[in-house]
Amino acid sequence: MTTKNNNHIDEAHQLIISLGLPRAQHNERSALCLLALLNLTPSKTWTQAENPLVGITPIMDWSREHYDKEYAPNTRETFRRQTMHQFVDAGIALYNPDKPDRPVNSPKAVYQVAPAVLTLLRSFGTPKWHDNLTTYLSLSQTLAAKYAMEREQNRIPMQIALGKEITLSPGEHSELIRAIVEDFGPRFAPGSVLVYAGDTGDKWGYFDAPLLAELGVDVDSHGKMPDVVLHFVEKNWLLLVESVTSHGPVDGKRHAELAKLFAGSTAGLVYVTAFPNRSIMGRYLGEIAWETEVWVADAPSHLIHFNGVRFLGPYATE
Repeated sequence: MTTKNNNHIDEAHQLIISLGLPRAQHNERSALCLLALLNLTPSKTWTQAENPLVGITPIMDWSREHYDKEYAPNTRETFRRQTMHQFVDAGIALYNPDKPDRPVNSPKAVYQVAPAVLTLLRSFGTPKWHDNLTTYLSLSQTLAAKYAMEREQNRIPMQIALGKEITLSPGEHSELIRAIVEDFGPRFAPGSVLVYAGDTGDKWGYFDAPLLAELGVDVDSHGKMPDVVLHFVEKNWLLLVESVTSHGPVDGKRHAELAKLFAGSTAGLVYVTAFPNRSIMGRYLGEIAWETEVWVADAPSHLIHFNGVRFLGPYATE
């Protein structure tokens, strides 16, 4: 298979993560379904995505013809139940838009990519992508959120861009994540772009996987991500922030894990541990790794540098 083929499949996988599909759909089968819905053959760019009407068997045939991926006929139900159902539930695809009254499970059943999703995905790889993604997510409920509907009323709103917000599962951990994004970021990395924010209820609370891939890091669902990742565009730094309310500062072991996970990054790596207050920070002072930063939410205008003599020097008095 050509590298170009692999690139489209990898990109579709990243997009499925960013669109909020649960982990069960983070796979090659779902990536190929998305590509088939868009008729995105290897020679096309994302701006050339289309919206044909396509059924399950044609999707499987298309995957074999254009990407050399062969699936046994008896996997047809897996495509339907484990990918296309979720695409429809998430609003990514429409079911029988040409004939809504078509009988359920009809052999003539077809799917079509939703207009809003088609518009969004056509912008992938362009300067408009990130803004379009945040707009789409702020106006759409991801499937992962729908599956946890009963918890929605208590969820914590978090602003991910000007005038755009998502929600996180309730709890002090999420409150601290919100403080990192809304307070720490603007103070110490002004103009930074949110790449990832974890959620106790859904590991991928927010994840612009294509943006991280552009910076040289391809993280699958098995990667133990930090709680927040910010791209400080001006300095081309990735800020890897751990939110600590009961456990887990950036100690020596975690520093090594993150360094390995982000080893391919073309951006400089900055390691940060965030605490809600100094009382909790005091429990972990002996564990915090050197060459990292510490931020405390109840004293938000200050950073503590565990960086040896790098910042040694007098401070001006007022």
